[in-house]
Amino acid sequence: MFIVQQADALVPVNVERRGPERFTLTGMNFTPDAIGALVVATCFAAGLNLYATVLTLGVLARLHWVALPSGLDVLGSWAIIIVAGVMFTAEFFADKIPGLDLLWNAAHTFIRVPAAALLAYRASEHLSPGMQLAATTAGAMIAMVTHSSKTALRAAVTPSPEPFTNVALSTSEDAGAIGLSWVATHHPFAAAGVAAGAILLALLCVTWLVRRLRRAMTNFSWRRALGLDGAFIRGRQAEPLTLQRPGN
Repeated sequence: MFIVQQADALVPVNVERRGPERFTLTGMNFTPDAIGALVVATCFAAGLNLYATVLTLGVLARLHWVALPSGLDVLGSWAIIIVAGVMFTAEFFADKIPGLDLLWNAAHTFIRVPAAALLAYRASEHLSPGMQLAATTAGAMIAMVTHSSKTALRAAVTPSPEPFTNVALSTSEDAGAIGLSWVATHHPFAAAGVAAGAILLALLCVTWLVRRLRRAMTNFSWRRALGLDGAFIRGRQAEPLTLQRPGN
């Protein structure tokens, strides 16, 4: 029986050591594989909505509904929960206003990725230094890919005149971050599988979107170079091009 600090209280737990990198805490096994799966899922969720992820993990830890790696116990403090709740409320509304959502996501490029790296670092503090560095790097990369894919998709949807698609995407991202954070604390491997599949799908969607935009820009450039864009915009057929020899 040991006394460990969880949130801002000292909680007695049973700890069984099983080798240098395996131990049991309150009935849950935190192996390197399980911690890695937890890092993948939570960093993906943080790339979608950092504040929803931190708030969900903090509430679960505060109510003692789950046992997190001891490095994440700080998420259960009232200060973290209150700040995350306030910022989640602000993002909930800001992320659903066309134009403002792009500015919000652009600014959070410098917040979500470092915060996800910090979550991965704290979650893997019981691993070896090399594994902790690998987990931190992977967490930052996962959050960056997720955040970049989300921002690219929102940039494509925001110009739409109807607001429903933008609101639906934002709401699904909020729900996904909350749901995946909860699943990660109970079934980390399943959550990591969902996150990996979503990352692959996001990369395919972004690749398709970039190709479409590049093709559209190329066609537009050729039309401008040939002087066809104005003619078709005015609804009349462009005059045929004629070539003349110099001096004629």
